[in-house]
Amino acid sequence: MSVIRSALEAAVRAPSPHNSQPWRFEVAGDRIDVFLDGDRVLQAADPDGREARLSCGAAILNLRVAIRAAGRTPVVELHTDPVRLATVRVGGPRAPGAEDQALARAVAYRRSNRRPFTERTVPPHVREALVRAAIAEGAELTLVREPGLTGELAMLLRRAERTQRADPRFQDELARWTVTEGARDDGVPLVAGGPRAEPGTQLALRRFGGGGGERPYERTPLLAVLSSYTDVPLAQVRTGQALQRVLLTATTAGVSVSFLSQAVEVPATRAGLRRLLGRPTHPQAVLRFGYGFSAPATRRRSVDQVTQHLAEAPS
Repeated sequence: MSVIRSALEAAVRAPSPHNSQPWRFEVAGDRIDVFLDGDRVLQAADPDGREARLSCGAAILNLRVAIRAAGRTPVVELHTDPVRLATVRVGGPRAPGAEDQALARAVAYRRSNRRPFTERTVPPHVREALVRAAIAEGAELTLVREPGLTGELAMLLRRAERTQRADPRFQDELARWTVTEGARDDGVPLVAGGPRAEPGTQLALRRFGGGGGERPYERTPLLAVLSSYTDVPLAQVRTGQALQRVLLTATTAGVSVSFLSQAVEVPATRAGLRRLLGRPTHPQAVLRFGYGFSAPATRRRSVDQVTQHLAEAPS
């Protein structure tokens, strides 16, 4: 049970849109069933639950990482059920490798950094490691290297940002998930929001408040698009695992990451992003990588709040 407990403690550290934490777990013996919590799917930003499934996939990757680091073998079965997404079993003993241990340590330190980054360039060997991390989980990470493509991607982000800013439902939802006072275990606190970008800044970062006045952001950001080869729910769960492996790999290299989700949340700009990349894949997440000061952690619901223990495994 100590392996199960440590795995669940890792799972609840997964990222999610607006820190909505759209997962729940059932434990029976040596198995953990992972469920999508439909009550926590963002109805304005994520009406079809695509990002919520990515988040559950990220939680599954954390389960796997923690089980491997504990010296056991994770056995994962993904389901086509729209609610019961996966079953993770604790298998037989195995010696954890150095990468297993590094990724497991990174779970506690990974967080979204919405603050400005420095102009320091992410070196080629780190970029290659990020690309390999996505490939290892059956996804594709496209680094946006050309200045022209970066500019076009930034235009799509600004267009999506304007669309969401003009949507009262989206703004109401964003306000509900922005934590201004009290001790909530979900949502994004003001302290975790970055400062306002100076006029003319290339990127459009989502505002959760915080940060005070305007500050300059990096002039040459490293942007990347994580894509799946199909866009069915099962592929989204699988791509969520790739997303988390990319994020943990960045964390182990000392690289900060933030999400630029607007472009994949607005259907028109998501389609535009696919055309921009010129690939037959489906964009699932837009990421910004760089070096910056550490960001504060956001709160999570406890393992006990999201886990039900069953007397015996369900059939």
